[in-house]
Amino acid sequence: MAGFDRGKQRVLYLLAATGVVILFVNLALLSGADVPSKIKNISIPIPGKAKTGQDAPPDPNLPKLPSWHHDNSDAFEELAGIDDQHPIVDLMKKGDEAWNQYEESRSMTFKETVHKYRIQYGRHPPPGFREWYKFARDRNVHNVDDFTQIMDDIRPFWGIEPAEIRSLAAHMHEKGEDGVSGLHIRDGKMWKLSNPSWRIETMAQMIEPFVKNLPDMDVAMNRLDQPRVVVPFDDMQKLLAAEAAGRRVTPDAAAEWTLNMTGLFKENDTAPVITDPGWFPAHGAQYMNIAKEACPPESHARDDTTSLSSAEAAYKSQQGGFITNFNLSSDLCTVGPEIQGKHGFLFAPSTIIASKRLLPIFGECKVNVNSDILFPANMYYKDDERYAYDKTFDYKWDDKADSIIWRGVTSGGTNTADNWMNMHRQRLVMILNGTVMADKDVRIMTQNTNQQGVYHNFDNFRADDFAFKHSDVGFTEPYSCHPDCSFYDNVWTYKNMTTLSAQFKSKFVVDVDGHSFSGRWHAFLQSRSLGIKATIFREWHDSRLFAWRHFVPMDNRYDDIYSILTYFIGLGKPEETNQPYVQRHNFEGRKLGQQGREWASKVLRKEDIEIYMYRLLIEYARVMDDNRDRIGYSADGSELDKYDSKNSMSYANGGHA
Repeated sequence: MAGFDRGKQRVLYLLAATGVVILFVNLALLSGADVPSKIKNISIPIPGKAKTGQDAPPDPNLPKLPSWHHDNSDAFEELAGIDDQHPIVDLMKKGDEAWNQYEESRSMTFKETVHKYRIQYGRHPPPGFREWYKFARDRNVHNVDDFTQIMDDIRPFWGIEPAEIRSLAAHMHEKGEDGVSGLHIRDGKMWKLSNPSWRIETMAQMIEPFVKNLPDMDVAMNRLDQPRVVVPFDDMQKLLAAEAAGRRVTPDAAAEWTLNMTGLFKENDTAPVITDPGWFPAHGAQYMNIAKEACPPESHARDDTTSLSSAEAAYKSQQGGFITNFNLSSDLCTVGPEIQGKHGFLFAPSTIIASKRLLPIFGECKVNVNSDILFPANMYYKDDERYAYDKTFDYKWDDKADSIIWRGVTSGGTNTADNWMNMHRQRLVMILNGTVMADKDVRIMTQNTNQQGVYHNFDNFRADDFAFKHSDVGFTEPYSCHPDCSFYDNVWTYKNMTTLSAQFKSKFVVDVDGHSFSGRWHAFLQSRSLGIKATIFREWHDSRLFAWRHFVPMDNRYDDIYSILTYFIGLGKPEETNQPYVQRHNFEGRKLGQQGREWASKVLRKEDIEIYMYRLLIEYARVMDDNRDRIGYSADGSELDKYDSKNSMSYANGGHA
């Protein structure tokens, strides 16, 4: 080695040291240990691959990131140093398990899809099902089976005569004060819009790509913010029993629609309406008095002997108060008595025109007791800059602020000087305001100083300092007040309006209801931030979004918000005795945000809205067809074997977690 000079030795030592550092950092990131990085926005070129900026959408074919809770390597144990037993870890595991089951159950061919349909619903698929399938597959549908919401919405209409459905759909728009618009399809074209508004015009745009394949029909659409139909429990059970009794798979079913049916809407139509829709106004009324009629007699909403603790146990953990069942957390039969005075829609709704009859009215959202037919909200399809995803300020996770952000107006119900403090948006702004929280205790979880990784409830956390540092929440202006908004003059310090994109400077974006659903939710999921969601409303996409994998669910009372934030952001130092301490979980926050973004790029596209709407309308057309028990697709699906072999379904993210 005589010819090997000291300069070369120094270079080799430097390279070796650099390699050790790189190895350590990569092991830490792969294992889930939370190693803060000061190196940001550095792109690594890949030979043979075109450059993509940080704002490019995620590649749907990228392999999934490893799951932190599945990594049992020595490197993970050495770097993390603890067995993290925080309840959120278990909730994320369960979220992954539910998602994996969803992925593994997907049909991969038309033959499988048809077979599964008959097994699950006891009927042939409707006429036009093959054309719908090819439409969906040509647009890269991810899950060709996930349309249970449609089937649940349509199911009770099997208990009503088709002529009655057609008559209601044809005429409900005729009284403008009833808040209904009409869409009329004839001869494969959009013939007419009745009582039009931007909502029905946007719906027509959704339908245009496939309207040529639809039979003649009338669609009645709710043009109000709030849902409409609440069928009493006993009446609904009779309708569902009639549907179940009528299930059959007829061998010789005809895959054709019935032509020239009567009862469709006509210009200057004088035909009598078969039944009255039974609308009644309930503006400002306590909605639970209407809603609870649709709940089972033994439910918490109707049985005064049931306790809050037993209701909470079904959807909420004792440790930290985290949501364990997002579906039940918005079930008014379960949570209604606890939140009926804490949500504007429930105690001070602005525009309620309801009916107790089962009516074929299409709506963008509903609560669990409503029987409106859900369709994808127009705002998700319409390119409105207030709600559409904009990449401008959607930085990489580590470049975002450790803060939660929300902006909005004081909507959600009719505000008065006596009730405003109980409105859901107002409660959110107050609970995340450092000044308001200065003399209030909240519950969080704290790590046991004697047992690393073990957490317990801490009920006396003063959240003011944390809120000042990590919260950017406030109103931009007052709205929906009676008789005016002057009572807010000395209540709020209004914040400047901001674009939706500017909110993505924060790591955490919280989404709560307004007068009805929030139109921001798709954009939040498409961003690199992590969405935190509280709602009482159901939407078309709910079955394809998994809590604790794609977003963080939050209780409608918001009593878990600080437990959630301190988990991801961290709190205190382990050496500070008698002070709450929560280890920072930045890696987990980044991972959930990325999973939500990748998933939104697969299942919340405009194409997915069109696919859903197409499927909804052929199911709707079948239930209002006079020959609905004798029509359907009766073949076995093998006719598309060649198509499926040439256009095979892709597996999500390269496999499962």
